[in-house]
Amino acid sequence: MATPPPLPSEDEVRSYLDSCSNWGRWGPSDNAGTVNLITPAVRRHAASLVKSGRAVSLAHPLNTTGGPGNWNPAQHYVRSWADASVDYIGLLFHGYATTHVDALCHIFWEGKGWNGQPATDVTSLGAKFGAVDAWSNGITTRGVLIDIPRFRGVPFVTIEEPVRGWELEAAAVAQGVELRPGDAVIVHSGRQAFYAAHPENVPGQRPQPGLHADVCPVLKKHDAALLGWDQLDARPSGYRMFEEPPRPGGPVHVIAIVYMGLPLLDNARLEPLAEACAEEGRWEFLLTVNPLHVRGGTGSPVNPIAVF
Repeated sequence: MATPPPLPSEDEVRSYLDSCSNWGRWGPSDNAGTVNLITPAVRRHAASLVKSGRAVSLAHPLNTTGGPGNWNPAQHYVRSWADASVDYIGLLFHGYATTHVDALCHIFWEGKGWNGQPATDVTSLGAKFGAVDAWSNGITTRGVLIDIPRFRGVPFVTIEEPVRGWELEAAAVAQGVELRPGDAVIVHSGRQAFYAAHPENVPGQRPQPGLHADVCPVLKKHDAALLGWDQLDARPSGYRMFEEPPRPGGPVHVIAIVYMGLPLLDNARLEPLAEACAEEGRWEFLLTVNPLHVRGGTGSPVNPIAVF
């Protein structure tokens, strides 16, 4: 693996808030963010990638067992009669247990959300900007898996070596795939293997492996439409601006959601996808992410599907 460039300074990371910003790009009232980059032409190309018809889910099963890493377990109850049965499902999907997509009203920075809208526009009645219903027609595009453990020749990303921005491009080259505008960039860090090897670590508690803040300029450079990941922000981030006081989302969450308008597919289950890509011999596919149509919602649980 190439010698990595030095870590950016705090001032450099702070500059990402401006250099990565898409505020005003699609108008002052935009709610869809980078999903605007998924044009009909992008969807048509994504559909042309379907060759074998193999389908792979990127979702974890709903976890109804509470405990470390799942402090708000999903509720699932079934009621049956002689001739039918029905379900009740309740869940707080943000966190580290449920596969979900973050809407652009989910994270704020210094009192502002996506496109500079005030955080006070999100209340108990829902969000007035950047809500998940902006994507009610679904997110359908070309997905590209960036397999960092494969690129590094290791089973998983470690706490000591977060995923860097330069690696996204280098791994794509090594895999023979090009990052294009409108892509869903899916970053595999080896979450399941990491926790199997480190049972003392709990998802959501520090320290945690994940992505470094300097992935954001690379995603902006290539006009990514969505970031999917199994491990989230590397924490601690190494930057005081995100640690004092601690920010719940981390630098990638802040820069991506607030400034880039980039939806995040959190807690994706990527081992099956990585295996499928290796077996198919390609790291691009049709990806569909269909949020629930929740008016004013801060996100939605999802079952993303990759089709080869």
